[in-house]
Amino acid sequence: MTILHLPHSKPDVILIDWHATLVDTHDAMYHAVDDVLPKLEALDLWDRLMSPEDSKTIEDAKLLKYVRDNRRLHPKIKQARKISRTDIFEVLFGPDTDAKKRAHGAFDDAYRKYVGEVSPLEPDTGEQLIHLRRLGVFLGIISNRNREFMEHEVKMVEHGSWVDLFDTMACGNDVAHRKPDPDLILKALEYLNLPANEHCWYVGDSTTDVIAAKRAHTTAIFYNGAGWDQTWLDKIFPGTVKHPYEPDAVVNSMADLVSLARHMLAQDLRVERARDD
Repeated sequence: MTILHLPHSKPDVILIDWHATLVDTHDAMYHAVDDVLPKLEALDLWDRLMSPEDSKTIEDAKLLKYVRDNRRLHPKIKQARKISRTDIFEVLFGPDTDAKKRAHGAFDDAYRKYVGEVSPLEPDTGEQLIHLRRLGVFLGIISNRNREFMEHEVKMVEHGSWVDLFDTMACGNDVAHRKPDPDLILKALEYLNLPANEHCWYVGDSTTDVIAAKRAHTTAIFYNGAGWDQTWLDKIFPGTVKHPYEPDAVVNSMADLVSLARHMLAQDLRVERARDD
């Protein structure tokens, strides 16, 4: 298990990103993004694209330049299957919240045509979710997707066996602002009547997930399912004044997440016993 450092607190609730953390829906997602990009001018979004010079990384600048030149994603982006539409829109529009909201709306309209097969990202994801449930923590799903898509996809995974594993679910059209704003995390906790604090762990595969977790004042766990090396992690989480948000821990698999949760819960129990003695 790769960890930047241990979280500060045990989890009472673990909220997990849907796409590219729990399940694989890359094909439908990239089809929908490619539907949106040629329409940026019609959506009055073309002039709101960021300048490549303002990009966070060289790779972001290359993605932005390719979209500007070709009105689509580079084939290598889709082949690598490592970046979500949320991060794509962050690269394209940066801090322009209204532009991102409109892009997400266009994505939702396009995605409806491509909703299809949904499979666990890891073969044992369902088993690991059951292990988390047995730890006595609340489990929830977070997604920028609309509820109609989420409810459909959850029912499709492994013949509907995941439906009863989650205590809460917050979706893109449940809130005013999607990730990287904290609204989805706060909404999921509101459904559980739980506070937003470090005892809520939010697990996601993107920089926007980490930003959302930190803005919500919860614990940010970065799911490194894409297998980024430490050099790349340092690049996307530089900890600078302009980009200050860093994860509290990094896990490479759902099994790592279970191990980390067990460790922190056991550590908390030892502290309580020592206090009682």
